[in-house]
Amino acid sequence: MNYNEAKKEFISTWGSMGPFWGINRTMAQIHALLLISPEALTTEDVMKQLDISRGNANMNLRELLDWSLVIKKVKAGDRKDYFEAEKEPWKIAKYVARERRKRELSPIIKSLATLSDFEGDGRDKNVKALKKTITGLQKMVKQTDSSIEMLMHAEESWFWSHLMGMVKFFKD
Repeated sequence: MNYNEAKKEFISTWGSMGPFWGINRTMAQIHALLLISPEALTTEDVMKQLDISRGNANMNLRELLDWSLVIKKVKAGDRKDYFEAEKEPWKIAKYVARERRKRELSPIIKSLATLSDFEGDGRDKNVKALKKTITGLQKMVKQTDSSIEMLMHAEESWFWSHLMGMVKFFKD
């Protein structure tokens, strides 16, 4: 496999993985392109290399900026914006976790808190079942939220050493 084939395969693979971590395919493909680019690229570079429209490129670059996966650079004497991906895998994982938490977990926490205050006859089996389910989900979601919080503030070496310690504990 030559460089161009490997580049195309990497971008395609990263693009197909994007929806699994909360972003669309094109956004992931743009991220992949910027991730492997040794220099910052313009919107036009992204459009040309991925064969996408300006609107699609602009929309997805803005979203990548919002996720902190990409930063905008300015070159002196050039009016174009340049984009560069965060290349450190640990930071990428933390940024994705932070955004998923904000977009998915926080609304669930808020919704469950609202639902937990419903009124009903505490002796009714349906009321008991709903309260038990909401309480169980709240506990699980809060534990997940705490784990993400820990990940976001942890140094990579600490996190992996603790995770491997837990895996060893459960294996034994």
